Amino acid sequence: MGNTTPFRIRSISEIHRLMGLPKPHHPLISIIDLKGLRNDRGIEAVIFDLYVISMKRGCDGLHYGQQKYDFDEGLMAFLSPGQILKGEENGVPPALEGWMLFIHPDFLWNTSLTKKIKKYEYFGYATHEALFLSDREEQVINDLVKNIKEEYHSNIDKFSQDIIISNLETMLNYAERFYERQFITRKITNHSILNRLEEELVNYFNDDDLLSKGLPTVRHMADKLNMSSKYLSSLLKQLTGQTAQQMIHEKLIDKAKEKLSTTELSVSEIAYQLGFEHSQSFNKLFKLKTNQSPLEFRQSFN
Repeated sequence: MGNTTPFRIRSISEIHRLMGLPKPHHPLISIIDLKGLRNDRGIEAVIFDLYVISMKRGCDGLHYGQQKYDFDEGLMAFLSPGQILKGEENGVPPALEGWMLFIHPDFLWNTSLTKKIKKYEYFGYATHEALFLSDREEQVINDLVKNIKEEYHSNIDKFSQDIIISNLETMLNYAERFYERQFITRKITNHSILNRLEEELVNYFNDDDLLSKGLPTVRHMADKLNMSSKYLSSLLKQLTGQTAQQMIHEKLIDKAKEKLSTTELSVSEIAYQLGFEHSQSFNKLFKLKTNQSPLEFRQSFN
């Protein structure tokens, strides 16, 4: 058995030592070819204090939502500092090809990506929510990676960082575009997820024990659907124009309207049944979403 304790990597040099590679050309950024690499130390999980972008081919048995794929085309994944990367204890599969780009946060300091990199939500997606690329899309990304590698392998000068950052930002923008395409082209899978989310919300709000459970969170619903909170919100934004939080509120208001129109319960009693500790919070949310107070809705309905 391998070591199950996550192995922490804090620098580019540590990665090169771990993989038995020569010293890096640049202390804060490196691109490593995956072909032929082995994990001889039996490390099953790694925490990087770095940004990690990877492109892989020959991924066997990857899960996307509830579906399993044997995927031979380009597959792109993103990790932000502090996330755990889990692998096979026997190392990189022999058929796996591709690269991993490692970026120390210090490299981004005082550049256009210092704050902007946090807007790319896919850095918070789970592994099985990776980006599936067409051959053309893969070529676009690989050309940018080639530019980055050539730049930091050449003589470092005052222009190098700006050129690398420019290529990196272009890559991240393309990835965002390709993810939007993925949300659209995987309509059957995505609409199935939407239907399941609606079912989960209906079941949640039909539970008689809502007060002790409290209001459903985005994380709770995402866990039910086997995906990350950020991926769920991004997917819903593409399908419905709503975030996951907005959809939860919509289903909550639907249930509140049902109770207001079909029962004699007081507004306070309905608020408690829907998981609100304080009826004022319920009143405020209801008015925000409907432009009416719960009492005004009940009166207009009657």
